Amino acid sequence: MQRMAMCIRLKDDKVEEYLRLHAAAWPEVLARIAACNIHNYSIYLKRPENILFGYWEYHGSDFAADSAAMAADAKTREWWALTDPCQQPFETRKEGEWWSMLDEVFHTD
Repeated sequence: MQRMAMCIRLKDDKVEEYLRLHAAAWPEVLARIAACNIHNYSIYLKRPENILFGYWEYHGSDFAADSAAMAADAKTREWWALTDPCQQPFETRKEGEWWSMLDEVFHTD
């Protein structure tokens, strides 16, 4: 199992829309997340800066392949078409990133 985290900004005028969407996340999208070996997925919001922090545990063996499968899923792409316009990526993100991946610096059980 690998713990993974990411962050992105949420546009100030899109906070309520983003919260509303996630209060009724689509079952097909949730099923795809699980099928891609992602468990314990959570998203947190830091206000007033409106920074989203996502955390999950990856239980697969090929994250790139699972990510590609998720990105190829029509229902997930439809979901992202609603959620992505709410987000503002960091200017410092790596090439190809939307959400910025974070490095784990500490963990204890």
